[in-house]
Amino acid sequence: MVAVAALAAAWDAGAVRARLPGPRRQVNEQWLHAFRGWVYGGGFGLQLGAGVATVVTTAAVYATLAAALLSASVVAGAAIGGIFGGLRGLALLAGAGIRTPSALVALDAWLRRTERGADLAAISGQALVALACAGALLR
Repeated sequence: MVAVAALAAAWDAGAVRARLPGPRRQVNEQWLHAFRGWVYGGGFGLQLGAGVATVVTTAAVYATLAAALLSASVVAGAAIGGIFGGLRGLALLAGAGIRTPSALVALDAWLRRTERGADLAAISGQALVALACAGALLR
């Protein structure tokens, strides 16, 4: 797991020049007009929730899957995936109060201003996971 977390941090930091594997598309927008709202919403949620069924923008997704599998425990794997997914889902709260186009534009500007800091926090988190795993191995 040390190597997986370190590789994920290096990848997200730009040290690995290859594209992340996975699909090059988001959720199929044609579904919006082809299916009922609950079908589209369910499909949208399942694909985004799976983490790897749409565009993967961070190696942390693959590191999380690896950690869940390497835990060799259904309970630990579910906890790892649930915590990661829950933390990722918190980003939705930023837009929860958006009611006007100008508020959406303001949110977009704020997200763009804070993007580098969020990237650094994610990379630092992955590096800390690698260090924690290394420390656990040394004990």
